[in-house]
Amino acid sequence: QVQLVESGGGSVQAGGSLRLSCAASSNIVSRYCMGWFRQVPGKEREGVAAFGTGSGRTYYADSVNGRFTISQDNAKNTLYLQMNSLKPEDTAMYYCAADRRYDCYSGSWSLVTAYYYWGQGTQVTVSS
Repeated sequence: QVQLVESGGGSVQAGGSLRLSCAASSNIVSRYCMGWFRQVPGKEREGVAAFGTGSGRTYYADSVNGRFTISQDNAKNTLYLQMNSLKPEDTAMYYCAADRRYDCYSGSWSLVTAYYYWGQGTQVTVSS
């Protein structure tokens, strides 16, 4: 099975920045819709951002739009999430996922059920 490994999480002060990385074991980053999700205890996993290989479109949750940027480096088979102006409510376990479709779509990019491959997650903690 394809392996996805997240890194870059940690503890930061509110207003700080982190860059999460998702290293893939193959070239799936250049072939599939890729997404970032997050989850906190007691809540369902939610979509944060997605990158559509076919269209080049990016998608963001309203709560992070303008602060987070998703990107990918096909040569390195790596997906990134640049997180700026972090808030305590951004605290969560962050997961990388691959859709297996060539592109992302507005009606499904944020749905857990649309993704096939998942990483193990990396913890992000933002203190006030």
